[in-house]
Amino acid sequence: MTVRSMYSRFPLTTPKQPFTCYRCQWSLRRKTSTFSDKTDLSEDVVPDSSLFTPDPSEDVIKSWDPVQRSRNRRRQLPPTRFSLRPPRYYRGPLHPHQPPPPSAPNSREFIPGPFSLPRLQQTYTSTLAPDLLSLMYTHHPPGTIPGPSGPRLRSWDNSSPYHKNRPLRPPRGRPNLPLMRRPITFRNIPRLEKIVVHHVIRDPTKRDSSYLHVAGMVLQAITNVRAEIARARHDVSNFGIRKDRTAMAVKAELKGENMYCFLSKVVDVVMPRIKEYKGVSGGSGDGNGNLAFGLQSSAVGAFPEVEVNYDS
Repeated sequence: MTVRSMYSRFPLTTPKQPFTCYRCQWSLRRKTSTFSDKTDLSEDVVPDSSLFTPDPSEDVIKSWDPVQRSRNRRRQLPPTRFSLRPPRYYRGPLHPHQPPPPSAPNSREFIPGPFSLPRLQQTYTSTLAPDLLSLMYTHHPPGTIPGPSGPRLRSWDNSSPYHKNRPLRPPRGRPNLPLMRRPITFRNIPRLEKIVVHHVIRDPTKRDSSYLHVAGMVLQAITNVRAEIARARHDVSNFGIRKDRTAMAVKAELKGENMYCFLSKVVDVVMPRIKEYKGVSGGSGDGNGNLAFGLQSSAVGAFPEVEVNYDS
């Protein structure tokens, strides 16, 4: 096929107006303009401004149909785009209806706040966190390979023939191995994660539900968190305890602002009002970051929320 026959088979349409490169014209005009007088300046500067754009005409306003415009979309928007509530159940990452992130106000997991900054949290951020980092930080230069860690189990000294082929002994002073500790850096400084406050019910099989309700209301008043009922995990036939049926205690799990407010209230208000209080024992923790201590029933009246309800 010759070139002429190819062009005759596929004719080229010539435009009605010649092609104009406005970028080239603008650069050429910019080079040739000397801004010597007002005429050259008026040619380069656009006299009209977007602030003085005239309003649309009445015909354009009447012809505007947003419903028809949305129907003419090539790809329709998902139906849950403008829904007020997210889906109740999570159906996987491939489902077209995905719940919003927990930080979104319309999420079912959204928790508003914090509305204040407790003083205890300010003290931790400004004082305790830098001190803990400086005390526990171990610097490893970039590129260094950490050395092998020491054995966690103790071996036998073979002083007796019975030591042969015996398993290694646990560490001294405890029957189980402690948890592995990660090196302390600025990313994992020890901090408070949560506080669990619980009250054990004496003789749960002999008491009615009114005692459980009163304990839950007191716990909710001092913690600002709704109390939950902890039921028995095992059956104890001698005491009449049934699994998942007998209520054994009420508990409340505190996090965030409620956690700091409750701890500061216990340390600053309740503990100083207890007579001959010896403080929290240093051996009450398990060495893995968990600390537990208890208060007598008379100390509960030292909370401001409970004291205000006492009869004069």
